[in-house]
Amino acid sequence: MPLDRYDRRILEALQKDSSLSNQRLAEKIGLSPSPCLRRVQALEEAGIIRKQVALLQPEKIGLELMVLMHISMDRHTPERFEHFEAEIKKSDEVLECHLITGHDADYQLKVVLRDMAHFQDFLLNRLTRIEGVTGVHSSFVLRKMIDKTEFPVY
Repeated sequence: MPLDRYDRRILEALQKDSSLSNQRLAEKIGLSPSPCLRRVQALEEAGIIRKQVALLQPEKIGLELMVLMHISMDRHTPERFEHFEAEIKKSDEVLECHLITGHDADYQLKVVLRDMAHFQDFLLNRLTRIEGVTGVHSSFVLRKMIDKTEFPVY
């Protein structure tokens, strides 16, 4: 779907605040409400807008620990990867899971947990019990310098 300047403005505005009413969004981008709503619906139908969410502050709800984990697998087969991915999708703690290259690892996970006891349980009783996992390297996030969900719409 080709994006024009109004589509780009809609995407930029909704990335900053997805709770905008259609009326307010239309005002911000310089369209009347009806065409604005049609454009938003078209962006949703095209899969450009995946979903609208509320972003939470993890520390405020007791999730004090963020960990970046590199996971190594024993075999590089589609079946092994499919099994790992199906199992990891069951973990609420995993915010992101990426199949990666350029490291000694096959996957990178971004995980949020309550504390070290929660991390230990996640690591020893769940993650390392997934068939095919041969190595885990964990890095604990000390501070986030950039924490955004918006990206440029060119």
